[in-house]
Parts: sequence; C-alpha cells; structure tokens
Amino acid sequence: METQYRRIATLILSVFALSWGCASTESTTGRAAANAGAAAGTPIPLRDTHEVLNSVLWVQTSGEFWALSTTTYNSAQVGLEQAMSQKSWSAALEQKSGYENLPPAVILDLDETVLDNSPSEGQLVLDRTVYSQDTWTPWVHAVAAAAIPGAQSFIASADKHGVKVFFVTNRSLSEQGDTLKNLAALGITASDDTVLCSGENGWTSDKTARRAEIAKSYRVLLLVGDDMNDFVSTAKLTPEQRLALAKTHADRWGKSWILLPNAMYGSWERALSPGLTKDEEILLRKRQQVKGFRP
Repeated sequence: METQYRRIATLILSVFALSWGCASTESTTGRAAANAGAAAGTPIPLRDTHEVLNSVLWVQTSGEFWALSTTTYNSAQVGLEQAMSQKSWSAALEQKSGYENLPPAVILDLDETVLDNSPSEGQLVLDRTVYSQDTWTPWVHAVAAAAIPGAQSFIASADKHGVKVFFVTNRSLSEQGDTLKNLAALGITASDDTVLCSGENGWTSDKTARRAEIAKSYRVLLLVGDDMNDFVSTAKLTPEQRLALAKTHADRWGKSWILLPNAMYGSWERALSPGLTKDEEILLRKRQQVKGFRP
C-alpha cells in the first residue's frame, strides 16, 4: 500500500512539474513576442525583479500615500501664507538681491508632483520591462494623468491669492501641448509661458537656469517637487553627496521647499548606478548597495 501511495505521489508531482514548465514557457514566449514588436531598435529587456511593483501599488491603492501627499500640500498652503506676508522670504537659491517688491510666484514640478503617472509605471511592471521613450510618449499623448492628491486645491489657492504659478518640468517641448491639455482637464490653468520645458530656449534638464529666469521677475515663495533637482542641482553627485547636500539645506525643507513622496523613480535612483546602461548591470549595482541584516 505504501508503495502504491508513493507511485501516485510521484505521478502527481510529475504532472505538476510538466504543466508548470509549459505555463512558464508560454508566458515567457508570449511576453517576449509582445515586447519584440513594441519598439524598434534595441530589444526591451524582460524584468522579473518587480522593483517598482510595491511603489506603484502604494501610490495607487494606499491611504498612506493619499494622506502623505495631502498633508504635504496642506503644509505648502501654510508656507504660502507665511511667505506672502514676509517680504524677505524667497525659496529660490537663484534669487538675486532687490527681489522684495517683485510680484509673488511659486514653482512646481509636474510629474509625480502635480500629475500622477503611476499607470505608466504600472504598465512597465505588467509588461515586465523598463522605461523607454516609446512607452512614455503614448502615455503623455493620452492626456490621462490624474492629479496628485492636494495639488489642485493648492494651485487654486495660489491663483486666488494672486500668486503666479509656474511649472518647471523635464517633459520635452514636443510634449508641451499634450501637457497643457492634461492640466486643463484637471482644471489647472497654464500656458506656454508658465510651463517651462526641457529643450525650450536652450534649457537643459538641469532646472537651475529656469528657476533663475523666473526669479528675475518674481519673488519665488515656494518650490514644490518630488526630486532634489526640483530645488537644487545634484548632477553627478554620489548618494552620499546628495544626502549631505540635503542636510545642508535642512532649514528649507517643509518650509520654502516642499517635497512630495516618489519612490518609483528619480535622480536618487540614477545616482546609484552612474554610467551604467545595461539593465542587468544596474540591478547588480543596486543590490551591492543594499544594507541587510543576518543574525
């Protein structure tokens, strides 16, 4: 009887293993075929590490993300009222002397600060792939980004108080039209003059020059963004240098510099693997920097 049970168990395990192998082969082959036709040029790598999975789900489903973003914009509202009443207040490092009587303005980033692009990031997870311009462009053209919690009410309040709202974004100039449509769909007033894109007027992805341009004509009350580069340039800095720079400006965070949460992507991530382009090399470098604990 025992021998018979063993034979039955062996048979069941064999069938399970065979069916699992077929299912895995079918899934991998299907995804590979789909990705092969997704874009011309270099094949899009498959990725099963799910690096962004938890981050995307946190943004899309958690009460914590809603609460944190709303709290952050509530703090921005308090800061705005304080800044308006203090003529010496300026958030921009690029602000030159004699700014006290300039008209007030705030500068906001767009992606993950005003516009929620988590569906675009989520599709990368579902397709087991990484960011590319070929996946990003259709998302921008779809004009489907929702608003980050708290963004609309803060912008409306700034408008109500006569504060000029500028958006300094690293979306390209070719994406400006669709971006304006997306903002309009969310009830946010903007124009070519207030959405300053990368590539416009010779501007690079470094936002320093654009902040300086605005600061010539306006007293910048607040900077609002989800990345350190929305406040100060961190180009070519190591993670340790970025942290040190953040601490240097400790008196600004939460007051004149308002930082939104974004664990999906950013310059913090690129700083972990400078100079690397191959997906497997980037993942390896990241794993080498993880601090763990083994008792």
